[in-house]
Amino acid sequence: MRNEAEMFDLILNTAREDSRILAVYMNGSRTNKNATKDIFQDYDIVYVVEEVEPFIKDRLWIDRFGERLYMQYPEEHSGLSGDEFQCYGWLIQFADGNRLDLHVESVEHARENIMKDRLCEILLDKNGVLPSMDLSTDQDYWVKRPSQFQFLCACNEFWWCLNNVAKGLWREEMVYAQDMVNYLIRKQLLKVLSWKVGILTDYSVSIGKSGKYMNRWLTQVEWNEYLSTYFSADLEEGWEAVIRMCHLFDQTARYVGDKLGYEYNEAEGKNSLSFLEHVRRLPKDAKEIY
Repeated sequence: MRNEAEMFDLILNTAREDSRILAVYMNGSRTNKNATKDIFQDYDIVYVVEEVEPFIKDRLWIDRFGERLYMQYPEEHSGLSGDEFQCYGWLIQFADGNRLDLHVESVEHARENIMKDRLCEILLDKNGVLPSMDLSTDQDYWVKRPSQFQFLCACNEFWWCLNNVAKGLWREEMVYAQDMVNYLIRKQLLKVLSWKVGILTDYSVSIGKSGKYMNRWLTQVEWNEYLSTYFSADLEEGWEAVIRMCHLFDQTARYVGDKLGYEYNEAEGKNSLSFLEHVRRLPKDAKEIY
């Protein structure tokens, strides 16, 4: 596996040797000092070029980066619309284990967008075509303090959508129940847990994609409780995991509401959980819910 120095030499020497490439910048985890460093980190690289179209038409130019296992053309997957002549990408998994997410971008497009992501770091600028950048930071992704309205909406969404989970589990429709948990109520649990992290850190950190860094600030008990809310296709395991999720949500929402001075609708949570537990006890030949 080529090491970091070898990869950067290849990336930058390619730019130096190609007069069409005016500048190079990087974003993603490699510019984030708070991201975990490991062998799976991508190289998220953007070449700023005079014209994007010649790079698109030359299907062989990326061969210089090494033997590929497989790759994706994201713009082509989403449907070509003409915008690809401003920014076009190659997502490449190499045979040696490295991954390169490479884009070529017009000068106009780069100038318009580079300042929107403070994790961008300029590696090379031959002719000063890019604006100067401050040191890279993940501040754009820090947890934000919620308004009372946002807090109440998250709580209501969690407890209301629990209704769908209850009927899905009672019907033994595990695929549906899993979707209701992971695409609806888990998102709300993640929000309140992130707000707790924000309170503990004075809103100065990012919890990472999917909350993967939350264990840095939650207690080990809390983190284990959160992990225990994931479940397989076993029905009883699903019921138990969802009930644990409810208790963790209730506990965390109470904490966040108390610390922010926001009213938490305890009755809503109590009634929703009670309904879930009642549905769990319903016999399979039930003719009425109550």
